[in-house]
Amino acid sequence: MSNAVIADLKPAVLTLEPGTYYWCSCGQSTNQPYCDGSHAGTDFVPLALEITETKQVALCLCKQTGNQPFCDGAHAKL
Repeated sequence: MSNAVIADLKPAVLTLEPGTYYWCSCGQSTNQPYCDGSHAGTDFVPLALEITETKQVALCLCKQTGNQPFCDGAHAKL
């Protein structure tokens, strides 16, 4: 698999508490936007996201962003 699966055409807007989160880069996770290990056997790896204070984020679900794991509006061009 060389291209990520488009999980959705809108971002996941979430309020995250401090901690480490693992963003799904392959698009196959059933727990979007988080990794569930579905990338096993592919070249994809999850991206670690360290949150140091509670904040709202928009995480990319189309997997086409140029600013992983954050949405940059790339889904509007699909």
